Amino acid sequence: MLVLLAGCANVTPASMAPTATANPQSSSEYLVGPGDVLEVFVWQNMELTRTTPVRPDGRIGLPLVGEMVAAGKTPLALAAEIQDKLRPFVKEPLVTVTPGGFAGLFSQQVRVIGEAAQPSALPYRSAMTVLDAMIQVGGLTRFADGDRAVLVRQVAGQPQSYRVRLDTLIRDGDISQNVDLQPGDILIIPQRYF
Repeated sequence: MLVLLAGCANVTPASMAPTATANPQSSSEYLVGPGDVLEVFVWQNMELTRTTPVRPDGRIGLPLVGEMVAAGKTPLALAAEIQDKLRPFVKEPLVTVTPGGFAGLFSQQVRVIGEAAQPSALPYRSAMTVLDAMIQVGGLTRFADGDRAVLVRQVAGQPQSYRVRLDTLIRDGDISQNVDLQPGDILIIPQRYF
């Protein structure tokens, strides 16, 4: 943690932080990831309908289909692949995959560490902001120095650090500090000096 914070010594103000832009990583399509729980519904085949977790290796196991990789696919693409694998066994299978207990791919998560009430890895959502993340982690602890928070983002393969003033955003309502997040962002909230 100290090494990461030491690398953040050259921090750019939040006003200079890039906003979320359309790129392959920030696509609004949800990608299944390890830790997700999938409801696999096979129409008119309740014995094949299952709720199954995506294992840490990204795979799921289904009757007649066997083991298959689910991580990194959209629910629609996964449903189509399951349908194809069921065709030899079921006449005209119709499959729906609905994710629940969202975790998403690690590269599609936003991590909030340090003095958050509940530090967490959050699944990225389209148009997600720092305020959205703070709501999900329950805000700041009483020991947090929110105005020294740092957002670490990969830009062209290199980590870039941006200052985010969370106290100013949360307590003073300065919406200019509510920057857009991107998949893979890390929000570091340091402890206040006493």
